[in-house]
Amino acid sequence: MTKLIIIFVKNYRMTDFFFYLKLGWEHIISLDALDHQLFILVLVAVYFYRDWRKILILITAFTIGHSITLALSVLDVFRLPSNLVEILIPVTIMLTALDNILFRKNQKKLMQINYFLALVFGLIHGMGFANTARMTMASEQNIALPLLGFNIGLELGQITVVLLVMGLLILLSKFVKFQQKYWIIGISVVSVLLSAQMILERI
Repeated sequence: MTKLIIIFVKNYRMTDFFFYLKLGWEHIISLDALDHQLFILVLVAVYFYRDWRKILILITAFTIGHSITLALSVLDVFRLPSNLVEILIPVTIMLTALDNILFRKNQKKLMQINYFLALVFGLIHGMGFANTARMTMASEQNIALPLLGFNIGLELGQITVVLLVMGLLILLSKFVKFQQKYWIIGISVVSVLLSAQMILERI
């Protein structure tokens, strides 16, 4: 009987884990996640597929940032008003895009700055993720497993977005023979315009 209870609890926990993993995945991949997708796009715009190690460090920095505030927000240790967070998220997109434009001629320095931006702005995006996670995890006695599942889902979603962006970049470079600087400027200008629209709508 004891063994059956242990098996049931383990199965329940795994089902719980995959539920939150799916929730994290959908929070990045869904059509409602344009702001988070746009931030990832503008963040990796200065990289090419050969820079996959640097991209991995970048995404890890972003994950660390949003994991910290996600955990703190869900545990109710630290929280900002949701309407303020919703405005700050497009602000992070705009600042990253402007950074890409200003430092486009010094790509090495730009990449170093983007590591810092990924970590710091990841803290803000984590508070955005927390609005969804907090409501769902409110009834959980132990949120360690749900948080782990949610973060892994977010990470898988981010990697998927990056792979799609890099795939598009490879196709453009192969068939259109474009210069990457035009890609950086184009993505950044569009991101500035879209983030400005988001800020105005959310104000």
